[in-house]
Amino acid sequence: MTKPTTHAQGAATIPSQPGPGRAGRPPARPDEDAVVPGAGPALRPGERPTVRLREGAAGAEEPPRYAPEWLELRESADAAARAADLLDPLRIRLANLPGRPGGLVVHDLGCGTGSMGRWLAPRLDGAQHWVLHDRDPYLLHFAAVASPRAAADGSRVTVETRRGDVARLTPDALTGAGLVTASALLDVLTREEIDTLAAACAGAGCPALLTLSVAGRVEFGTPDPLDADLTAAFNDHQRRGGLLGPDAVNAACDAFSAHGATVHVRPSPWRLGPDCAELTAQWLRGWVAAAVEQRPELAERARKYLSARLAELATGDLHVTVHHSDLLALSRPAGGTA
Repeated sequence: MTKPTTHAQGAATIPSQPGPGRAGRPPARPDEDAVVPGAGPALRPGERPTVRLREGAAGAEEPPRYAPEWLELRESADAAARAADLLDPLRIRLANLPGRPGGLVVHDLGCGTGSMGRWLAPRLDGAQHWVLHDRDPYLLHFAAVASPRAAADGSRVTVETRRGDVARLTPDALTGAGLVTASALLDVLTREEIDTLAAACAGAGCPALLTLSVAGRVEFGTPDPLDADLTAAFNDHQRRGGLLGPDAVNAACDAFSAHGATVHVRPSPWRLGPDCAELTAQWLRGWVAAAVEQRPELAERARKYLSARLAELATGDLHVTVHHSDLLALSRPAGGTA
């Protein structure tokens, strides 16, 4: 494994920016009938929209396909869904780690616009230095500018950014890390890449909080006969190119456990409906589009299904639970026991 190429922009205290659109250009609102990139199917298997997970053509630089608009739409649903009860065992472990000058060092893998930091940093005590990893320089810039500046107890929070490939992490890439975090990352990794991540965390002796991995289950308030077919097709789409999709959390449990970590898993479901109609509509369009890409024979039935579901949303009657899982892996501290 090779160490990812990174471009550190230095540590700085970044003022808190509570809303999107304050870091460069404001995100444009999506067209009503469009599927925002990231909400729909990936154009090529084996790539996470915001993070290049494995090498493409030599020298090729592809545009990011995870739109800031999608990240903005989903941030409040992500924040509401994350399993806050995992924070107590995490705080206990962090309190028992050796103190480091400058405080806790947190590596946020595939940080996007930095929503994980905005959620987590104000929930942890003590000084923190966040290292934000992503392949998209615009998202890295936004994540840095919009990062929180204070921990739960008012301690300082600083930030640096690194652009590179998070799937090739090695233990030395996490030297000094006190915590690794990520959102919606595990399900776009292969089994080998998850083992690489587990090994890197074990080598650094740091815990990992990995949230919002798809669980492969969707429940509508009003069931439809096509729900099961679309769910199965979407799950198969998630597994294309050797990615784990809804199997990722089980694979991560096995990988971290094999490296000696204690693993905790909690549900973190999105609860969508008329209260977040724009997100619900975008998720629904993307979910159906991915299913049809996987099974084109569903196209005509799926078109009618989508129209009916969107009409149900417009009348305030659509409610859907999109199941995810959060995982906390407590690796043995370097030189200690779990």
